[in-house]
Amino acid sequence: MDVAVNETVRNITRDREAVVHSDVLTVVSAIIGWSYFTAWTLSFYPQVLYNWRRKSVLGLSFDFVAFNFTGFVAYSCFNLSLYFIPEVKAEYYKHHPEGVAPVELNDVVFSVHALAITSFTVVQCFIYEKGTQKINTWARVLLTIVWTYVLVTVIMAMVGTIEWLDFLYGFSYLKVGVTVLKYIPQAYLNYVRKSTMGWSIGNVLLDLTGGILSILQMLLNAYNGDDWDSLFGNLTKLVLGIITIIFDMIFIIQHYCLYRHAPEYTQLQDIDINIPSQGHRSRDEEGRVRQRPVSPTRTLYSGINTKYSSTSRDSQSTM
Repeated sequence: MDVAVNETVRNITRDREAVVHSDVLTVVSAIIGWSYFTAWTLSFYPQVLYNWRRKSVLGLSFDFVAFNFTGFVAYSCFNLSLYFIPEVKAEYYKHHPEGVAPVELNDVVFSVHALAITSFTVVQCFIYEKGTQKINTWARVLLTIVWTYVLVTVIMAMVGTIEWLDFLYGFSYLKVGVTVLKYIPQAYLNYVRKSTMGWSIGNVLLDLTGGILSILQMLLNAYNGDDWDSLFGNLTKLVLGIITIIFDMIFIIQHYCLYRHAPEYTQLQDIDINIPSQGHRSRDEEGRVRQRPVSPTRTLYSGINTKYSSTSRDSQSTM
């Protein structure tokens, strides 16, 4: 069976490779693909380095991190299956007999790397200063629903009720949903704090570059292969690119326009404060009551909002 499936995939792929307008455009598409892969891959590192340098994740939405992790689990499963598993490829070409392959090697490498680096960010949220930040209840509820759906559909695919391709499409659509959701908490957190402190603008700029190049590659492939249906063959990639561009523009406006002059969090000098104690009184030689001061108390630091304040002096423009 595996031999027959592999032969079917090779025949369809060979037929499709003959239907291209230009070999030059094929090369250009590959260059664009690896370019957006590079931009999106590098986009994870400014935030990780920012957290490491500050030894803090204050200002980074935990809802964003949780949704981001879930999304890349889904995206990795989709890409790995459509690229490496012959049975899944055969199911795809059965529904798209003249279609082009919806997943490229750079898609696979990107999604797996993204999952790895996002997992590292999750670890940072546990070991670095986070104040009172946590995953909100509404996010916990949605994540529970998402993973329950995944478990149910996996069982349905295993018993043959649905095809594995249907499961993967459903799982990949979850990536689209959580991508919309993951950006909203971070944008709202920036709005509430009137600051983008803790949210790396380097991440945003590289993310925007990757989104634009990703869509450009899909359009070029569709034209070159005369297969505009391929845009919807990998609907996840198309919608992700569009959503990425929209939210990155919001973050850019917040950082460079709305909250450009937001004050920094600064560490104040230690101050000695003498607080009278009501429970310790004594009399002097003339019989007058006097209060005995308690030991000095030190104030450590303060910020605009103590819930998100940081003990380090950071600049919004950093990273």
